[in-house]
Amino acid sequence: MRVLLVEDERNLSAAICKLLEKERMTVDPVYTGTDGLDWALSSEYDAIILDVMLPGMDGFSVLRELRKEKISTPVLMLTARASLEDRLTGLDSGADYYLPKPFESAELVSCLHAITRRGNRTPIMTLSYGDICLEQKDAKLRNTESGAEIKLGAKEYQLMELFLRNPAQILTKETMQDKVWGLESDAEYNNLEVYVSFLRKKLSFIGSRMKIRATRGLGYSLEEET
Repeated sequence: MRVLLVEDERNLSAAICKLLEKERMTVDPVYTGTDGLDWALSSEYDAIILDVMLPGMDGFSVLRELRKEKISTPVLMLTARASLEDRLTGLDSGADYYLPKPFESAELVSCLHAITRRGNRTPIMTLSYGDICLEQKDAKLRNTESGAEIKLGAKEYQLMELFLRNPAQILTKETMQDKVWGLESDAEYNNLEVYVSFLRKKLSFIGSRMKIRATRGLGYSLEEET
């Protein structure tokens, strides 16, 4: 799951990012309403966490603009403004849920899963291609023919999910870096190469025919060995 987080409190933003990354979500944090609107309009997200009191443009205005532009991404309003009037304004503006601060971590994660289930796209609990499948519930990569399986780390899971959503397609290093580490990440490309190496070893461990191929100057692709 890819989430846009629009929250101007940097410490809270960092804590939410850490929480959601443990849940194998990719998070893009931004800190102003105007940036939140720009990112939501220019990228595809599974959910948006949106504060109300933001510099540049308040959250209600951001949400109204998104709905005006026919962006149907589920939106979770996360704010200290918890009055009935504010909650009604958020819901009337097109919010899917209104969660007041302070909140419990488990409740935030549960709310995100709930609003994405209600979205237009049915969540995919299992992704598969060739002789492998990736289970969302336990982050295991399994050989569907032999039953052999292995658990993936958070970044390994996100990278394999990206491959399985784009089978047999060359993904550029820039795309992979942005999707897995985030647009503002300072991670080096050699980190990507390290995680690709990890996935190759795990594919080999479960005896899969699937291979991650490198195309010089272009990127990587998940393909079935013939």
